[in-house]
Amino acid sequence: MKRILLYLCALTFTFSCSNDSTTPETPEANFYALTVGNSWVYKNYRYNSNTQLYEDTGVIDSVSIISTEELFGDTYFKFRRLTTGNEEGITFCNPNGEHFEYLREDNGNLVRSDGTVKFTNNDFSLRVLSENAWGDIVEQLVEGESTMNVEAGSFICINSERYALLSPDNDPSPGLDRFYYADGFGLIYDTSSYVSNEIPAIIRRLDTYTIQ
Repeated sequence: MKRILLYLCALTFTFSCSNDSTTPETPEANFYALTVGNSWVYKNYRYNSNTQLYEDTGVIDSVSIISTEELFGDTYFKFRRLTTGNEEGITFCNPNGEHFEYLREDNGNLVRSDGTVKFTNNDFSLRVLSENAWGDIVEQLVEGESTMNVEAGSFICINSERYALLSPDNDPSPGLDRFYYADGFGLIYDTSSYVSNEIPAIIRRLDTYTIQ
């Protein structure tokens, strides 16, 4: 059971003029930056319990929107993620290679091709992501804004929190993950945690981006 909680119950989950400025200018209204040609590069950092610092893992996620496709009567943006540097198979980092995802915006929600919501910028209700015998994984948008300083610059973000409600009393898990999005730029920062540990094992930060 402990192993299931650590690995299956892990709280995992992370947009174009090339920009080196620390005060990016917000593009036209398009909260999730859903435009073909946009791209983002993220670096992954692992927590070192000895130094209590996050260290660069060398794992890089390069994300880009390569096309649009009509699926189920709606237009989706095709995202390509290429992960490199994870030859060690670091837990919570994406495996090396290509991954494709189809996303669209619907009334403030970033929606996957299976109809599930990846992120919402206006729904503050508690969303159940999965139900399990040991508890439910839930996510909720947090009110207010935060300034996130990452390698790509300084961004005004909203964020959601993801955690587990553990059976039998629905107690919140110590582990809690956060997903930060900035209007017109998309995902800026996210974390990945073990359910039993309040310190995220991996954080991912936006390093560079190209938004049209």
